Amino acid sequence: MKVVSKEDVQQIVVDFVREKKNAERIFVSSVEQKDGVWIIYGTCPINLEGHPWTERFEVVIDLKGKVKSTEFSLL
Repeated sequence: MKVVSKEDVQQIVVDFVREKKNAERIFVSSVEQKDGVWIIYGTCPINLEGHPWTERFEVVIDLKGKVKSTEFSLL
């Protein structure tokens, strides 16, 4: 079983958020490994009906590199 590294999960999250939110700039603020999963926190700018907003995200990835859950919220 290949276990993903901290750098791997950061890239997985950047690619995932870029595709899901159609955002070019994704800022990862924190990466932690806890209870057998990686938890990644960050922000990305979005355009909501012509107005710029910042959206916060939390992405949980298992040790194999698969996205298990996501949570997005406006700041």
